Amino acid sequence: MALADPGPSGRFGDFGGRFVPETLVPACQDLEKAFRAAWGDPEFHSELDRLLHDYAGRPSPLSDCDRLSEELGVRVLLKREDLNHTGSHKINNVLGQALLARRMGKKRLVAETGAGQHGVASATAAALMGMECVVYMGEVDIARQALNVFRMQLLGAEVRPAMSGSRTLKDAINEAMRDWVATVETTHYCLGSVMGPHPYPWMVREFHSVIGTEARAQCDERLGGPPDIVTACVGGGSNAIGIFSGFVDTDADLVGVEPAGGAAVGRGVPGVVHGSKSFLLQDEWGQVSEATSISAGLDYPGVGPEHSHLATIGRARYESVTDAEVVEAFSLLSRTEGIIPALEPAHALAWVSRDRAELAGKTVLINMSGRGDKDVAEMMEILG
Repeated sequence: MALADPGPSGRFGDFGGRFVPETLVPACQDLEKAFRAAWGDPEFHSELDRLLHDYAGRPSPLSDCDRLSEELGVRVLLKREDLNHTGSHKINNVLGQALLARRMGKKRLVAETGAGQHGVASATAAALMGMECVVYMGEVDIARQALNVFRMQLLGAEVRPAMSGSRTLKDAINEAMRDWVATVETTHYCLGSVMGPHPYPWMVREFHSVIGTEARAQCDERLGGPPDIVTACVGGGSNAIGIFSGFVDTDADLVGVEPAGGAAVGRGVPGVVHGSKSFLLQDEWGQVSEATSISAGLDYPGVGPEHSHLATIGRARYESVTDAEVVEAFSLLSRTEGIIPALEPAHALAWVSRDRAELAGKTVLINMSGRGDKDVAEMMEILG
């Protein structure tokens, strides 16, 4: 199988769709039309490829982790998205969306962010292309990701706090969508994950498919074929769907790793949030439950609809890890390989470390979706 175009309905099996206020339906339709035209235009691809290579630093390398592999009894390879400009995979999607917004004549970007990496990438692309940028961020996340807040401001973006609800990622998305409703004529909503109303889950996946395309070619050269397992952290799930896209038609097991305090695939039921139907944490009355995680980028109560589809048809499975296991994995990679991971991809390593006996002798590819600079201050308090 291959990851498909969901068509005008934006459906991945039973999931996805476009559940938005009537005022946003034309905006979503215009965005889909513009993306389809751009994605079929060789000149658009040429400009995006140039930016990804010359500005973002792609292709990102594939790193063998010899000392870590010896300790775990598992051959671990890392797809080094942490080495991209701005420090994560987010730049792939943002450069694509910013080019698309410019093509559509939009002068202003709005974005949401949790851990700050998508906000930093959005502010970066806006600075590069001379656009205004407003980033919404939960008040709680502003406090624990102060470095990224400063980076966004340094890049010329305005950071606006989301003060409602849990004051984290979910609430930042709410505020960004409200802004978009009010300013849709001049503003493009640069959504940061494979969630939201159609065409966002599909469009963001396509912009991140470069990860899977590169990793597949690199594994063919390094291993002679795909690894046994491809794994990545999952909140909304953009980095995971990006790397899964390169291996979904192989025999590799695809494993998404969620935070135990979230785990929308593992603990959720189908529901609608932020414009699409997917697995969602809800209480007995159907109200959205709060997700928790040590990672500001993964405390989201839902998940991208294509992940829900992959789980339902059995093509991918989704595990969960605790905050304590993530802290241990964060330290493990740092001391064995000299690579300080972001707390998000440390979830994937935490699962590999915990299940090392089951995985013994296998080759595992982890998407190292971000670097840990942004999390060092928080980890200093935890590890003392």
